[in-house]
Formats: sequence, structure tokens, C-alpha cells
Amino acid sequence: MSTRNSNHLVNPSARDAMDKFKMEAASEVGVNLKNGYNGDLTSRQAGSVGGQMVKKMIEAYENGMK
Repeated sequence: MSTRNSNHLVNPSARDAMDKFKMEAASEVGVNLKNGYNGDLTSRQAGSVGGQMVKKMIEAYENGMK
């Protein structure tokens, strides 16, 4: 059984784009993210950032289908 890190990006250069995407999503939901460690966020704040990211990805996918 393999123990693969779920945060592993297939293309390492995509990390900057993902970080920028995360910062934009956080800004849209009013969460102040810092570069680096953000362990002081509440579960609600972290969840709202992740939820916004998923929402934007779904919208981008749906727009690409049109």
C-alpha cells in the first residue's frame, strides 16, 4: 500500500498558480490568508476558502462546456 501525499501536485510549477488561486478565493470570502503557515484559521474560515475554490472550479468547468 502506497502512502502518497494528497497535496502532491503533478506539475510542481503549478504551486504558484494554486497559491494565487487560494489567495483570491480567501479574499472573496473575507478571510485574511498569509503566505506560509495559516494554522490560526478557524475551521469555518478554512472551509469557506476551500468551498469558494471548489465553487470557482465548477464555474470554470461549466463555462468551458458552453
